[in-house]
Amino acid sequence: MKNKNLKRFLSLAMALCLSLAMMNVAFASNVADASGGSATSSVTLSSTEDGSLGGDPAATAMSVTVPTVLPIAVGTDGTVTTATDAKIVNNSYGAVRVASVTLEAAGGWRLTAFGNKSSLAGEKVDSNKLGFSISLGSGAAKNTIAGSSTSQQLLSAPETGCYMSGEGDAARNSVSVKYDAIVTPVSNAVTNTGVASVLFVVEWDI
Repeated sequence: MKNKNLKRFLSLAMALCLSLAMMNVAFASNVADASGGSATSSVTLSSTEDGSLGGDPAATAMSVTVPTVLPIAVGTDGTVTTATDAKIVNNSYGAVRVASVTLEAAGGWRLTAFGNKSSLAGEKVDSNKLGFSISLGSGAAKNTIAGSSTSQQLLSAPETGCYMSGEGDAARNSVSVKYDAIVTPVSNAVTNTGVASVLFVVEWDI
């Protein structure tokens, strides 16, 4: 029994000595012990909620603002006017990009091909059809297609015009949203009636 206890004690002592030796080697790396000697300091990174050492872990916060509304006004002759100051603004510290854009019809309206307003001249009044076109920044216009659907994905992956730098870069942290539309005639005046919504999916530019 004494021999077993002695063996256990010797095993623990050897393990302790080995641990202390390894610690000395680790600590020795940041000590220059001779003229011209080198020492190393490790640089570590922690992302925290308040940016303090020892703070709660947290990733960089994302904050991107898209237009609240994209208004369309149609004249009595079918001429359409849209806003010219719409834009997406990146308020985040990191760079982001628009990953996709989807148009969803609403209020009983349906999507049709975008083009010249004359393409809707043969449609019945109050047939509630909308053709839509959108472009981001310097990117190419993305248009709805024929089919009388209620949902169409206009952009499926990031491309030119979709990229925004972080908030500190005022020249590049936003992109303009240019859009146009054609609509079928209406028999009664409408005001700020919801006919569709645009879903922007935004992600980190990784």
